[in-house]
Amino acid sequence: MVTVTAATELPAVRFVRPDAGHAVGSPAYRRIVGALMAGGLANFSLMYFVQPLLPMLAAHYGVSAAESSHALSITTLTIIAGLLVTGPLADRVGRVPVMRWSLLASGVLGLASAMAPDWTTLVVVRGLMGFTLAGLPAAALAYLREEVATGSHAKANAAYIAGTAMGGAAARLLPGPLATLGGWPLAATVVGLLTVAAGGLMAVLLPPSTGFTPGPVGLRQALLGTLAAPADRVVALLCVVGFAAMGAFVGVYNAVSFRLQAPPFELGASASLVYLAYPIGIASPLLARWLAARRGRGPIVAAGLALLAASVLLVSLPDLPAVVIGLALLGFAFLGVHSLLSGWVVDRARRRGRGTAQASSAYLGTYYLGSTLAGALATYLWQTGGWSGVAVMALVLTVLALAASRLADLSDRPAAVVEDAAPAAL
Repeated sequence: MVTVTAATELPAVRFVRPDAGHAVGSPAYRRIVGALMAGGLANFSLMYFVQPLLPMLAAHYGVSAAESSHALSITTLTIIAGLLVTGPLADRVGRVPVMRWSLLASGVLGLASAMAPDWTTLVVVRGLMGFTLAGLPAAALAYLREEVATGSHAKANAAYIAGTAMGGAAARLLPGPLATLGGWPLAATVVGLLTVAAGGLMAVLLPPSTGFTPGPVGLRQALLGTLAAPADRVVALLCVVGFAAMGAFVGVYNAVSFRLQAPPFELGASASLVYLAYPIGIASPLLARWLAARRGRGPIVAAGLALLAASVLLVSLPDLPAVVIGLALLGFAFLGVHSLLSGWVVDRARRRGRGTAQASSAYLGTYYLGSTLAGALATYLWQTGGWSGVAVMALVLTVLALAASRLADLSDRPAAVVEDAAPAAL
């Protein structure tokens, strides 16, 4: 555990917003939400579009099922390292430039991946992509906290998470048909162009920051700011919840592509059609925020995790309708939980006088660590022991997330009114 000093507890930015921030309905608010939804969509599309193509990648490059998962896990692994850099960088040069260049650079690397001649080159390019993709999530939640009016935080944050959910849907629905038309290169090219376009849109739409001024970031703050964020008990517990929930979610989705092509389903290329259930989860962040405003974040996170566990059991049944319904509920449950956790971490850091960008980066780092480890483990378990191992892994992670979320809720109960749970119109 990192020893936290006063220097690492304080935010590295100077808040200067002269007004109450941009409220729901204002032109600036609409531009912020539109730009960040587009950015989240592109970011998640580029990150996850390889997931439904893992069987195709395994065949195309002549690698095993377990090895094919490295195309995704290397990206989420390098995102963790990228978050350690982009969080302090956003404090130094500003939120907006970091988010803009994150998307543009990632889109270019996405186009480069379409031309990868061999497996090693593809893994290297996808690894570099993780560093560039880290910029948007590292800065987005802090930017929303600083620029949006207090009563509008909940809705703005939920809209951004909904954008990432749409990116997740696009990443699972578009690649199959595109790959059928033009193979892996066409799918990678289209998603890369989508990301470049989102970067351009963000450059045009996103208002400059008025809630803080960039300032020098000392070496100690840059190195320890993110690593020290989990020294706060609640932030640490929420990081555990994010790690476990993300691990269960990605693990199931990584392995289910192979399961649907094996007996008793044997769906072949049509397996991608089951991902039509994924967009149901897009409404989850807004609903979760609405419920949390009335029941509290802790109980709604716990309810979402219980639904996630039930979804894993449904997906495990040898019945295609049950699998489709289970995948829909899995996405719905996870996205609602993530929406609440991401806002909870930033709100807790603000109330404790800590850097919000560093706390967000710490949460996202453990979140992507869960994706990296569990995603790779799930395909290995599938390859060596079938679906039962994947299901047990996902259920164990969900139980861990439930226990950590309960402890976080109990530890944070003395807090005053939680702004992120403030009622917001749906």
